[in-house]
Amino acid sequence: MISKNLTIAAAFVLIAGLGASPALAQSAPPAEPTMAAPAGGDAMAPAAAPAPAPAPEVKAPAPAAAAPNSSPYGLVHIVEERNPVSLTILAILAVMSIGTWYIFFMKYFEQSRILGHARTVEKRFWSSGTLAEGIDKLPKNSMFRSVAEAGVRASQGGTSLVGLNDWIAMSLTRQLEDANSRLQTGIAFLASVGSVAPFVGLFGTVWGILQALISIGVAGQASIDKVAGPVGEALIMTALGLFAAVPAVLLYNFLVRRNKVITEKLRGFAGDLQTYLITKSK
Repeated sequence: MISKNLTIAAAFVLIAGLGASPALAQSAPPAEPTMAAPAGGDAMAPAAAPAPAPAPEVKAPAPAAAAPNSSPYGLVHIVEERNPVSLTILAILAVMSIGTWYIFFMKYFEQSRILGHARTVEKRFWSSGTLAEGIDKLPKNSMFRSVAEAGVRASQGGTSLVGLNDWIAMSLTRQLEDANSRLQTGIAFLASVGSVAPFVGLFGTVWGILQALISIGVAGQASIDKVAGPVGEALIMTALGLFAAVPAVLLYNFLVRRNKVITEKLRGFAGDLQTYLITKSK
């Protein structure tokens, strides 16, 4: 009886064990297969993939240095363009300006020399013992010496048709007119430059504006690059005309004023000389 019960109990245990085994097999996670390291070391191990080399840094190209370009609106551009009308205007204004300064310096030094002779007359001529001695003290190229010599010749070679006083006066007057003509030499050029140069520059201005209008007509639109060059040329011509005219006017007035001073000194000397010659002849 006991053995029968043991047999039944053993059968229940076996059936319970068989039912629990599939459940445990399903609940247990499968073990990952592991690779055993080979006994020979790293010789058979797969080589690790090399890390990719960093890409070379691409540098941005340095901005090219701006080439020094000449301004298309200056005087150099007008010369390089070689427009015959513009070059002719520039040449005329250049001759006017150079001639103005050349004549000014020449006349200035001449006037300074004559004023120095005037001081010599005041200090040495009238203090001389005789008229001939006083004339010898004057420089040979002096206008005052020419006037004195003309007066002496007139006092020595009079005419019966005219009185001695009038004859001496006429001779001295002619000599003063000759001296005045020498003083006025070149002064008229300054007056002409002062009057004409602005109109020459104005002609260049009109020509530049005409070129601007032609450029607009050819391009079909009034873009700044088509207008700026000719208009800039026009303004430069105007400035050059004034640059030649204004100094000419100022220098002309300066020289004329000094000429008046010299003329007054010559007339005073001639009047004193005439009085001396008339008094001596009596």
